[in-house]
Amino acid sequence: MSNTTLEHVHFIGIGGYGMSAIARVMLEMGYTVTGSDVASQELTEKLAAKGAKIYIGHTASQVQGADLVVYSTALPKDNVERVEAEKQGIPVIHRAQMLARLLNERKGVAVAGAHGKTTTSSMIALVMEECGTDPTFIIGGEIMNIGTNAKAGQSEYVVAEADESDGSFLQYYPALGVVTNIEADHLENYDGNFDRLKEAYVQFLNQIRPDGKAVVSGDDENIRELLPNLSGQVITYGIQQQCDYMASNIILGDRKVTFTLSTQGETLGQVELSVPGQHNVYNAMATIIVCLEAGIPFQDIVRAIVLFTGAKRRFQVLGESKDILIIDDYAHHPTEIEATISAAKATGKRIIAVFQPQRYTRTFFLLDAFSRAFSEADEVIITDIYSPAGEKQIEGVHSSKLVELIKQNSNASARYLPTKQEVIEDLEGRIQPGDLVLTMGAGDIYKVGYALASGLKSE
Repeated sequence: MSNTTLEHVHFIGIGGYGMSAIARVMLEMGYTVTGSDVASQELTEKLAAKGAKIYIGHTASQVQGADLVVYSTALPKDNVERVEAEKQGIPVIHRAQMLARLLNERKGVAVAGAHGKTTTSSMIALVMEECGTDPTFIIGGEIMNIGTNAKAGQSEYVVAEADESDGSFLQYYPALGVVTNIEADHLENYDGNFDRLKEAYVQFLNQIRPDGKAVVSGDDENIRELLPNLSGQVITYGIQQQCDYMASNIILGDRKVTFTLSTQGETLGQVELSVPGQHNVYNAMATIIVCLEAGIPFQDIVRAIVLFTGAKRRFQVLGESKDILIIDDYAHHPTEIEATISAAKATGKRIIAVFQPQRYTRTFFLLDAFSRAFSEADEVIITDIYSPAGEKQIEGVHSSKLVELIKQNSNASARYLPTKQEVIEDLEGRIQPGDLVLTMGAGDIYKVGYALASGLKSE
């Protein structure tokens, strides 16, 4: 993908996390970057400051002069710019194909899995960055320490998330492929068939380069089931099962964790994290193995990993005042909700969990699992389902029904408050010292957290 064949890349929908990340890296690599989106926002402004030409709104003439046009899944097929590019014979590719070009040309580190992709890839990028490896990284969430979600590095390493939700991870041929866990999510893209999703993971792991390695959680039963089907070298990590790398002496603290890491019976040493929850022990183990494979000494990794304070919307502290804590998390799947509430519990505070379900399809497929995910919260508030544009409503799938099931299956103190405004008004009047409000979901529920946090500041 040398500059001689490709100079001007145009991104349709440049303001999204994934798109803006790739655009930023292309800019830093010396390409001319233009892009359009429906509205200006922080990510588009950052790109403009770096030299990208940003158009607000979509017009056919904006693809003029482009050598390549990149679009995202969210974009309708009849978008005027996409139609015009195809008419002019300009190559048009999906965001994942662009990322694949960048990743496959160098030593790719591709992180896949139902949960933990953003955190693990962010951790790897931060540790490599701190240890002088200078990686290129393209991540779906902003790394708090670095303040960005992408960078073009000088080394051969490219760190990125590999997304199974739309099957786009099958475009990658990485040197190191990570799978954090496998769950029955996004089945609408796999004909409702979990076996088809598992087959896709096998294909992803078998596309790792012959001299590369798969780094997978041995505690995940769905991954263990697939191990006999893998053709290359595999490194396992875990806490419960016998694995190549094991974590023990795990101490879960208030927004921190420590554990001891050993391999093949040999103790490597203690690891301290500045993010909470046992799920982050797994994310850290995957990170450490990848960085060891990249030639970074264990002690250097340990010194760097403690600096990681999280990715945006991953157990992000929005406000802390008068012993009241407001935390926001992207958790939108039952397993993530349980892990996030469990991490919140380690603060010793009273947990008010506010969850906004996302997508009718996910709520439909996982209704029972969602209803069992809230047992550790002291109080539960569920808002209306956040549905992306174009998604059809499914009859009988409603937040009030979820609340009834939560009351039966995990938490009697669950309530249904349809709108964000109602949640804000309800909580503003009654949160007290010792409370932790935890907003969760992949939609816009974080706005509740920000509103409560600014209310705390102004008191």
